[in-house]
Parts: sequence; C-alpha cells; structure tokens
Amino acid sequence: MTTTTVQNQTKTTNTTPAKPQKTYGKIVLTLHNCLLPESAFKETPSQADGLDHETETDLRILGCEMIQTAGILLKLPQVAMATGQMYLQRFYYSKSFVRYPMETTAMGSIYLASKVEEKPCRIRDVINVFHHIKQVRAQRTISPLIVDQNYIELKNQVIKAERRILKELGFCVHVKHPHKLIVVYLQLLKYEKNKQLMQMSWNYMNDALRTNVFMRFPPETIACACIYLTARKIGLPLPNNPHWFLLFKVTEEDIREVSMCILQLYKRPKVNPDDLESKVDMLKKIYQANKHIQAQKERDAKQDEKKIDSPTASTSRDSKRESKKEKSPKTPPLSSKYHSSHKKRERRSRSPYDRKREYSSKRHKSRSRDRDTERTRDRRSDDKRSRGSSRKYDDYERSKSSRDSRDDKRKH
Repeated sequence: MTTTTVQNQTKTTNTTPAKPQKTYGKIVLTLHNCLLPESAFKETPSQADGLDHETETDLRILGCEMIQTAGILLKLPQVAMATGQMYLQRFYYSKSFVRYPMETTAMGSIYLASKVEEKPCRIRDVINVFHHIKQVRAQRTISPLIVDQNYIELKNQVIKAERRILKELGFCVHVKHPHKLIVVYLQLLKYEKNKQLMQMSWNYMNDALRTNVFMRFPPETIACACIYLTARKIGLPLPNNPHWFLLFKVTEEDIREVSMCILQLYKRPKVNPDDLESKVDMLKKIYQANKHIQAQKERDAKQDEKKIDSPTASTSRDSKRESKKEKSPKTPPLSSKYHSSHKKRERRSRSPYDRKREYSSKRHKSRSRDRDTERTRDRRSDDKRSRGSSRKYDDYERSKSSRDSRDDKRKH
C-alpha cells in the first residue's frame, strides 16, 4: 500500500505543469555571471596595451592587499573586504591597468563594497586610509591629508571609479562567498570543533582572493579546495570511501587546480610598488602618444575628404538637377475652363470662418481706403487755404510797398 501511494504521488507531481520562468528582456541575473570564460584569461585588456602577465598579476596582488589593509583600518567586516577584492579582479578583466589607475579603482571598489555589505563608510575616510597606507609603505613621516584642490579632484575620481565599476559589472554586485560554506562543510564532516582546521582553511580562502580563482570556479569548489589543503598541511585524514568532496558535487581535478593556484601565490617574490608604477606610467605615455597620433590621422582624413568633396559637390548637384529634368515629363498648359472651375471649387470649399475672415479683411481695407481719402481731402483743403493766405499776404505787401513809394515821391 505504501509503495502504490508513493508511486501515485510521484505521478501527480510529474504531471503538474512547471511555472513559467520570468524574463527580464535580454538581461539574465544569475550567480554564474561572475564566472568568466577561459578566453578572458588568455589575453586581457592590459596585455593588449603592452603590459606583461607577471606585472599584471603583481598589480592585482598589490590592489587586493591595499583593499585588505584599508578594510582592517576602516574596521569593515571580512565579507566587505572580500567583495571589494572581487570587484577589483572582475573590473580589470574588462578594462586595462594602463588606462585606469589601480589605486583609484581600489578606493572605488572598497567604497562600493561597504555599501553593498551594509557597512557604509565615508569617502573621506577611504581617501585618508589609502594616503596613510602609501606613507607607511614608502616609510615617510605620517602627515594628514590637506583638503585642497587635489583632494577634491581625487574625491571626484573615486566617485567616477565607483560608477565605472557598476557599469562594467552590469550592476550585478551580489557575490557568493565560501566563508559560510567552509563552516557548513566541516559541520557535515563532523570537524567543526577542530579550530585549527577551520582557521587555516579560512586563511587559505582569504589568500585565494588575490588570484583569479574566484572568476574561474564556483565557491563550492574553492571551499573544498581550502579544506583539502588544510587537511594535507595538518595531516588530518578525511573520508575516502567514497571521497568526501563528491558529496558536494565537486571533482578532484578542480580541487587540485585551485590548490595549485593558491600555492603558487606563496612562491611569488614580494611586490615592489615603485617598479610597477614606473612600468605603468611608461606604457601610459606610449598609449597617450598613440592616441594623439591616431586622432591627428583621423582629422587629416576628414579634411582630405572635405577637400575631395568640395569641387565635385556643384557638379554632382547639377547632374542631379539635369537627371530630374530629364525624368520629369513636360505637362501641358492648363485651359481657362480648368482655371475657372478650380476657382469656383476653391470658393465653394471655403469654410464659413474663412469667409467671415475674408469679409472682415475686405471691410477693414475699405475703411482704411475711406480714411486715406479723407486724409487726402483734408490735406488738399489745407493746401488751398495756405495758398490763399499766402496770396493775400503777397497782395498786402505789394500794396504797402506801392503806398510807401508814392509817399516818398510826394515828399520830394
């Protein structure tokens, strides 16, 4: 009876229709987006700009170390530091160290990670901490950072770096860390009381953030590799029949590859920041010079195109006009009947509003004409009056002069 009920239940569960998957346009939001393809590791943008592989790895290690020390000084949780290092690693697989400075990007990544992990810090504190780290690393006397124009420019650069990181990550800022996975796996293996095993595996995982492991393998594989390395280091036997990592769906090849990447990190010599900065500055100057030359070539090419197009522009226009004339057939002249009928149709098709407007315009014209005629009449009458008054004045002057002449003759 129990078997039949179980079979019936499985049948009913299989026949239930699956829920339709929600689509968000062309954007796919999954945790597997943080894993990059193998082609991204063969030639990075920094190598395309002339930076060798060893210098690039040293820059990545230096940037992650700066984020780690800055997080400790800012009293951030380990999850925020790990998130900031992940952002830095992902960003420089799409952009170049030559075009974007590493220190500013490290500031922007830890500033963004503090917000994502709900432990926000001020941008001023981030800048002051990185300034302090540079002074300690160069063995200078520690002095506070002066708030001047350079500080304001640096602050704006950090804000731009944060926006640039968000743009390159596609705003997929969620990161799944293996911190909790290590604890859960050790609880399943019944080694949660072994503090040495847990602490060493945790340390291996934090060191693995400086490599490209988190961009190549899922966090389950990294957690198993850290436990595997710690058990080999301590000499602690783990279940072999069957292998313990098969319980977590992880292969032995991936564990060994992750372990080799972590162990190679300890064989590398100590990073010299001054040498790295000099190499990057030299490549930056070459890049800017090539960019200037390319821009000048593009300007010259545009000017040459304008010079070539300017004499032929008139000829091309004339040819277009001639072709249009040839293509367009000559239409016969319209008859007078057509004109009269067309005018009649126009008059009939007018709306009453147009007629009223036309009537008002005609009325206004007639009134203006009447005013003009009245003004001309007034001017004529005024001219006649002025002429008559001028004549009367002339006659008076003549008569007066004649009288004066007569009086003079009598006196004599």
